[in-house]
Amino acid sequence: MATGLTTPATGLIPGGAAPQMEKLLNTIIQAKASDLFITVGSKPAIKKGGHYRLIETKVLDADDTVALMKSITPDRCQQELQECGGTDFAIEYTGGVRFRVAIFRQRGTLGIVMRRIPSEFLSFEQIRMPEAIKRLIIRPRGLLLVTGPTGSGKTTSLASMINFINANYDRHIITLEDPIEYFHKHNKCLINQREIGTDVPTFKEGIRRALRMAPDIILVGEMRDLDTIHAAIEAAETGHIVFGTLHTNSASATVNRIIDVFPKDQQDQIRTQLSVALIGVLSQTLLPKKGEGVVAAYEMMVTTPAISNLIRENKTYRIDSSIQTGAKDGMFLMDDTLFRLWREGLCEKEEILLKAQKPLELADRIRSAEIGKLDEHDDERAERDRRHDRDDDDRDRDRDRRSSGVRR
Repeated sequence: MATGLTTPATGLIPGGAAPQMEKLLNTIIQAKASDLFITVGSKPAIKKGGHYRLIETKVLDADDTVALMKSITPDRCQQELQECGGTDFAIEYTGGVRFRVAIFRQRGTLGIVMRRIPSEFLSFEQIRMPEAIKRLIIRPRGLLLVTGPTGSGKTTSLASMINFINANYDRHIITLEDPIEYFHKHNKCLINQREIGTDVPTFKEGIRRALRMAPDIILVGEMRDLDTIHAAIEAAETGHIVFGTLHTNSASATVNRIIDVFPKDQQDQIRTQLSVALIGVLSQTLLPKKGEGVVAAYEMMVTTPAISNLIRENKTYRIDSSIQTGAKDGMFLMDDTLFRLWREGLCEKEEILLKAQKPLELADRIRSAEIGKLDEHDDERAERDRRHDRDDDDRDRDRDRRSSGVRR
């Protein structure tokens, strides 16, 4: 196969800096790193296993970054960079290795971040996907959200879900992505992938058009604004299953984020719609693995009738308690996953605590495990949770009395 950088639309990208860029990409591949960082005033850096390392080459100046940018960036994306100060796209390198590229202005110069897209789909077992996901993704309708910060593996999780469905069920799947990262082949499913900015102008328009294409599943790469969120909820209500992503760190924060996007006078209606449409939230983050690589930690919420009521009644502060007591439905909190990763010896304690939702409580739990008092500690934690639930009940009763005008 000939050497070169390609995009799906333009093929070989010319440019004098291409050999320099190819050297950098070869470094990522040989080092089995996940990311490449290019910025003025520094040597290029790679990220591997959650840690950064400089590449032994020259310190880059403004001309270097411009030349590297031009060697890989399609014309339409260069125009977007000029107009908006940033652009995103994907490129394909020799051997089918693909990268997601983000180019942006900073302090009057250019910065580039390139993330390697895995060339093979990862199985549910490889990424330790929660069992509940297998049940949720074959539901006939509803909204399933995958959430987490940038770089937490959301795209990989969604690709694994689509690949699992493609191998086991006959469905028509439409994806809306910015940019397209994983290429899916037709297997048991028919899969049409549409790129924002190339195949369709916006996510909202993509969802609207998708409803006329007889889809079973619609994947929305990013629910980044009110119009897209509203369109996704309505699509889930009208007999489709919709997969989407948000940059939130927990199930309760996800529900609040969606509702808060809407004007105050629409929020009661959205709570009702969301309580019916939402079928689950998978929140995730990535941690450095002992030795080499990374491992995902998850929080899993399944929308039971009880959680649906909490959403509808604006009691999202009680969702964590429902998740904690919902093990039979496949639910668990992020900190419980983090504790298991530490106990199995997969991650260092310091890394675990950096990702914890309640680091002081998790640190206390780890200390108890270290000195062999975990069972006693868990009994105390369960009693605290029961007291917390009783306090929540008291607050709810007080709120109901106040809203109905009844005094204690």
